Amino acid sequence: MKTALALLLAASAGSLAGADDPKKPDPKPADGWVDLLRPDAWKKFDPKWVATDGVRLNPEKNTRLAATPKDGGTVWVNGETGRLPDLVTKAEYGDCEVHVEFLIAKNSNSGIKFHAVYEIQILDTAGKKELSGDSTGGIYPRADASMGYKHLDKGIAPRVNAAKPAGEWQTLDVVWRSPRFDAKGEKTANAVVVKAVLNGELVHENQELKTPTGANWVKKETPTGPFMLQADHGPVAFRNVRIKPVK
Repeated sequence: MKTALALLLAASAGSLAGADDPKKPDPKPADGWVDLLRPDAWKKFDPKWVATDGVRLNPEKNTRLAATPKDGGTVWVNGETGRLPDLVTKAEYGDCEVHVEFLIAKNSNSGIKFHAVYEIQILDTAGKKELSGDSTGGIYPRADASMGYKHLDKGIAPRVNAAKPAGEWQTLDVVWRSPRFDAKGEKTANAVVVKAVLNGELVHENQELKTPTGANWVKKETPTGPFMLQADHGPVAFRNVRIKPVK
């Protein structure tokens, strides 16, 4: 796969513009959904992302993905090695809905993060019977970075294992409710995954998150924050990634 910055920049030519304040969400289209697969949606965009019209497991090594760059391609692949800097939005969001379609290589690892600190896991866990927050669709465990990222709990497992095998497209839809704070900045209510549906199966409903996940659990929580796609843990492809702020 070759670098495809020029392809992606060309694809972004018709993107939403005019956000003077990078923390404000982009102007919303009529249906409220904002397309995030535009280079200008992210704080830092690595030119090694590949735009393509199709992706599959590498036939010579199924722990990698194979894709051919294509002008105007609507699928994004995180480079030849499958390890690029995470994508973090310029805009910040409170309550919202997200729709993400993803495909991972064998044994790969990714995730989505609300406020860049609350993670719903993406991992090659199709067919596994024992589920935890480290399963696809799970809410990731807390971890101690000083101890080799040792998990401090099991996180919150998805209700069912709805994960598909590596090399297949999967869909994750989440309704997110941000934590609430009073006038003094004291937290009055925890963040909530109101609903999460993985490949058509309900995996979470009205699930509170008392803290952020992973090593972020020690960080101060806020009423809004950026949305993040994890891209530094293994080969992953994304398409049809969009977000809708809700009241």
